[in-house]
Amino acid sequence: MTDFQKYIQRYLDLIPSENWLEELQNSAEKTLDIYSKLSEEQSHFAYDEGKWTLKEVLLHLSDTERVFQYRITAFLRGDQNELPGFDEENYAKNSFANERSLDSLLEEFKLIRKSSEILLKTANSSALKNIGIANGNQISAETIGKLIVGHNFHHLNVIEERYLPEL
Repeated sequence: MTDFQKYIQRYLDLIPSENWLEELQNSAEKTLDIYSKLSEEQSHFAYDEGKWTLKEVLLHLSDTERVFQYRITAFLRGDQNELPGFDEENYAKNSFANERSLDSLLEEFKLIRKSSEILLKTANSSALKNIGIANGNQISAETIGKLIVGHNFHHLNVIEERYLPEL
């Protein structure tokens, strides 16, 4: 197993069931449930120096999902161009998430997730197997869809373990 395969497997292993499309919706519901209970003040909390605030985590989920949506779309459509990676730390640093209202970040997350659900649920099953290159690695459109889910559950686990106990 390559380092890349090991890296993505840690996210795929977090998907609670084989029905990853259902888990896409479940992870969104859990995210929205947690964030809807936060006050604006709580959403500015970071559990340690240099760690992202809860707002930054939420926008990170949206930003990453947007990047993954583009990759999925490109691979579904047979695009053979190699797609670039992205620097999540730089994205977070330049997101201005803490200047936005929690409600606006939640609305954005909801819309992006709905878009992912439509994209993935309506994709041709054979096209989901299409493989492309992103960030220098071969990966299928379906695996990227699953990464959206596993990535979301990863951050939910971090929120539950490191953020919520401190609020």
